[in-house]
Amino acid sequence: MSTSAALGLALAVVCLTMVGGVDARPLHLKLSDFGARSNSRSDAVLAFRAVLDKAARARGPVVIEISPGRYDLFPESAARIDYFISNTASEDESPSVTKTIGILLQRMKNLTIRGNGALLMFHGKMTPFVLDECENIAIQDLHVDFERPTMSELKVTAVAGSTLDAQIHPDSKYVIEDGRLTWMGEGWRSEGYLAQEFDPALGTTWRSWNPITSAKRVEELSPGEIRCYYDKPAPTQIGRIFQLRETVRDQVGVFINRSRNISWERVGMHYMHGLGIVGQFSENLTFDHVNCEPRPETGRTCAGFADFMQLSGCRGKIIVHDCRFSGSHDDPINIHGTHLRIIEHPTRAQIRVRFMHPQTYGFDAFFPGDEIDFVHSKELTVFGSGRVKAAKLESPRVILITLDKPAPAGIEAEDVVENATWTPEVEIQGCHFATDPTRGILVTTRRKVVIEDNIFDRTTMSAILIADDARSWFESGMVGDVTIRKNQFIDCGEPVINIAPENFIVDPTRPVHRNIRITENTFSLWGRSLLSAKSTRGLTVDKNRILCTDILPIEALIHLVACTDVKIEGNKIEGKG
Repeated sequence: MSTSAALGLALAVVCLTMVGGVDARPLHLKLSDFGARSNSRSDAVLAFRAVLDKAARARGPVVIEISPGRYDLFPESAARIDYFISNTASEDESPSVTKTIGILLQRMKNLTIRGNGALLMFHGKMTPFVLDECENIAIQDLHVDFERPTMSELKVTAVAGSTLDAQIHPDSKYVIEDGRLTWMGEGWRSEGYLAQEFDPALGTTWRSWNPITSAKRVEELSPGEIRCYYDKPAPTQIGRIFQLRETVRDQVGVFINRSRNISWERVGMHYMHGLGIVGQFSENLTFDHVNCEPRPETGRTCAGFADFMQLSGCRGKIIVHDCRFSGSHDDPINIHGTHLRIIEHPTRAQIRVRFMHPQTYGFDAFFPGDEIDFVHSKELTVFGSGRVKAAKLESPRVILITLDKPAPAGIEAEDVVENATWTPEVEIQGCHFATDPTRGILVTTRRKVVIEDNIFDRTTMSAILIADDARSWFESGMVGDVTIRKNQFIDCGEPVINIAPENFIVDPTRPVHRNIRITENTFSLWGRSLLSAKSTRGLTVDKNRILCTDILPIEALIHLVACTDVKIEGNKIEGKG
């Protein structure tokens, strides 16, 4: 699919459609006709449910129009449905998998939701959108935020001796009892254990100590003004902002499940509780001018509880164009599959596999007709393949796979399988990554990947990570065609690009990754590490402009382990001004 064709998908939804051999224009529905009143602060959940029910009964395409203004959505009348979602919470962290869903689309087709700039304001802990088994859906021109985010923020106003004074953000409600501060939300209380520190002067964010839980005592100086007391001087500075949250990803921002041809255009995701936008076993996902960042008028600095986009086990083409990512608590974009460990081989044509990471389990990961690869976990190399005849989820952790022929010989303890069918092409172009505590992009897919014309501004860790593992996160798999071209990397964590498969047996004749081209980029280094690469065949680093404090040969900026067919040429190294 060409870029123009993909970005035009949403327009196709509202164009003339043949229904029963007759041209049918889209049915237009107005949210206001179903009881929603903008700027009223009344609950709009039932109005959304009613208009979507009407749309679901239509034979042809439907356009739902939302008038400009603010619409509030509360959890009391929201749908509650059980969903197992990749990379969210373990059974111990959150025994319930029930999601509280503000806007639920199930088995819907040929629908456009036009927001006309509307702001959807969510309350409590909610999943704003679920698209479940949907097709040809376009979400356009709207903004999503939370009245009381599950992220609390404070700004340091004074540091003296062993005390710290801070201004608490007006959206961050709290109480102080017996010298302890507790964050208060709509239906929740929190100590806010995990902390990040943001330096507005440098635009950098990093994981940090917690000024509230570390304090011996907290007192209120005036409403919104607090003083914290410690045993030693506080390791921070005036003007720094702390972002504080819990760690359990019990909801997500958007869940796109087993859906295809889904387009998000000109959408602002200004806060997401739990994991962000999750695509799971879905096909052809387009994100065009999707801004994951705080609304400027709020004065907040954080827009995401964890990753902004987690796209797991998808296929077709993933397009991320002209998006902005600022203020996450984890990786802005992570695209991967899932390795499941082989735990039993009951018959010649059957294997029993297990979800291994605590936060990923419970969903169907294989379907009849899917191709799977058998992977040695220590080498991360493929030693056989097969086609799925049947797959049965025997428990939330275990799947029995029946193949159309015997499994390959040579299965070893802890070996894994990857669903090779559900691996996408990826195009990430014209995006901006900033105030990011981790990486900018993680991508592990065997199909074509193009990362082009993006700006990576001071990511705390590597700007781009190409991993693959079968022992930690169990996020698959190998890459086979990656182009990183014409990007700007500004003082990012180093190595700026990290090709780091987690294989323990390293053999140059059996590479994990192949065909990675890093070309025509501009790197502004704060240190001396542009690239680290391991177990890669066919690595090209050429025509890049590299700015660094110390003028060093290109070989000093690149670290290679077990890489073959490497070409490094035509790079220009300059001193930083």
